[in-house]
Amino acid sequence: MTDNQDATVRRMRRTGVVVGLIVAAAALAGCSSSDESFDADGSRAADAGGEAVQEEASADVGTEAGTDDRSLIVTGSLYMTVEDPIAAADQAVGMVQSAGGRVDARTETAADEYDGGSATLLLRIPQDSLEAVVDDLRALGTVDQFATESRDVTTEVTDLDARISTLRASTDRIQALLLEAEDIKDIIALEDELAGRQAELESLESRQRGLDDQVSMSTIELSLTTEPIVIVDDSPESFWEGLRSGWNTLLAFLSGTLVVAGVLLPWAALATILVAATVVAIRATRSRSARQASGPAPAPTAQSATPSAPQETPSAPTDDDAAHTKAPGQW
Repeated sequence: MTDNQDATVRRMRRTGVVVGLIVAAAALAGCSSSDESFDADGSRAADAGGEAVQEEASADVGTEAGTDDRSLIVTGSLYMTVEDPIAAADQAVGMVQSAGGRVDARTETAADEYDGGSATLLLRIPQDSLEAVVDDLRALGTVDQFATESRDVTTEVTDLDARISTLRASTDRIQALLLEAEDIKDIIALEDELAGRQAELESLESRQRGLDDQVSMSTIELSLTTEPIVIVDDSPESFWEGLRSGWNTLLAFLSGTLVVAGVLLPWAALATILVAATVVAIRATRSRSARQASGPAPAPTAQSATPSAPQETPSAPTDDDAAHTKAPGQW
């Protein structure tokens, strides 16, 4: 056998080994991504021809499923009636954040003439602190409804962990083969296979992180509202109802008037006293000013003191005077 033939044989053997490893890795990944069946004890049966890693993962599933450390996704809702929904929502946010949780969504509605407003919060609370935080939230007002439900995802979490572990081992093998490969075709084939494995691994890891978040942080929807505002239409619909309504209105007006009069009466009396005192003071001031302006009366003079001579009074007519007086028409 010549040197060229020996080189060709060695190259063919090396290529066969690489192809065989790729096929084995593909079979291993196919087994890990296939749907697994679980028996009553929670253990996963390995597919025929599976690798040793899958068998170990199956044993781990059976062991973890039999323990009390389950993976539960807890969700619930809490409906409450409070005096001020916006202020109560702020308090609820503080309680959740103090416990290490967070608020994923918040909706508020302002109050109007028909409604006192409302607030809705989507709370993510650590599962270990769920009961304590719910007890604190109950103190915000009156609990109208509270409900929770849990979903056991222990099997799903364990199976996902096993698939990720198997896929990581397969990726490591392909990376090792890629380091040893020399032929360009082998390198391209290994790189393509490695890219597919890494994409699937990233998808499974993202799903694992989502499950871990749902298990570790319970979800509670908190709804805060006020007492409903009831509008009563009490307008009269008949003559007697109108008469009764008018009479009640008159009584209410008189009652209110008496109350106002009782409140104002002391002030009115005080105002009257002050006005009277002011008027008296003004009159006294004016009288004093008038007397000061007139001055003392003048003394009587001597002429005015001497009595005047009496004036002569006409005497009564005598008979002679009457005789000389002629009646008209006697001349």
